[in-house]
Amino acid sequence: MSAQRNSILCPNCRKLISLDEPACPYCGLVRPGLHETAGKLQNILFAFEPVQTILYVNIAFFVLALLLDPRGIFMGGNPLAFLSPSSQSLLMLGASGTIPVIQFHHYWSVVAASFLHGGILHIIFNMMALYQLGPFVLREFGLHRFVSIYILTGVVGFAVSVLAGVQFTIGASASICGLIGAIIYFGKSRGGSYGEAIFKQALGWVVGLVIFGFLFSGINNWAHGGGLLSGLLLSYSMGYNDQKTESAWSKILAYACILITFGVLVWAVGFSVYYKFAT
Repeated sequence: MSAQRNSILCPNCRKLISLDEPACPYCGLVRPGLHETAGKLQNILFAFEPVQTILYVNIAFFVLALLLDPRGIFMGGNPLAFLSPSSQSLLMLGASGTIPVIQFHHYWSVVAASFLHGGILHIIFNMMALYQLGPFVLREFGLHRFVSIYILTGVVGFAVSVLAGVQFTIGASASICGLIGAIIYFGKSRGGSYGEAIFKQALGWVVGLVIFGFLFSGINNWAHGGGLLSGLLLSYSMGYNDQKTESAWSKILAYACILITFGVLVWAVGFSVYYKFAT
């Protein structure tokens, strides 16, 4: 019975092996025991399609930000500011920058800020970009690497913003720039006509972001740059499906990102609701 408990089916080739094998003797999968554990976590944490889940979470937080301060729905009658959450509700829900992080010690905001938006046009443009870019990165990098790239590049983008002195900042664009960075690396690394076409298209997005960032005020170029560069570095370090399969450690990293993000978002909701009704 003890041998039975110490044996597993390799998650890759499905042959019976020892749980503590450093690599599967049949297919070479590194740390199959960790892959087995990761597979059990996957059934719990990935019950829903990830791109759609991220999109719905962004929409839910946008609606909640409006409900916390309904005055933001009209914002003085300015059509361009229609459906714009107030700064107060965004601060409570996890807006980042030097004011939330340094003045109010909301260090968790570097995670939460990626799920907040300042207006209806802001969230529409970002969610359209996510809907276009997300499925490509998900397909080419795999589920776990996609999740890690999306969450971590957002964190890096907002951390860079704080270091650069940006006072108040929100939006999914840092994470979306992280996806663009991953696509740039994929296209350049893969090569060939397909890779070259992907690379040129991704560079076109970067040029558009740079032009947009300098033509319009209020654009957080530091978050965009931090997200883009960290997307390049993460995709280089983790690889994509055509290069290598997802490692057990990349899966564990994705689960850690999900659990931390979930905890931060639950905290943000609880903190904002408590502040709203207790003060």
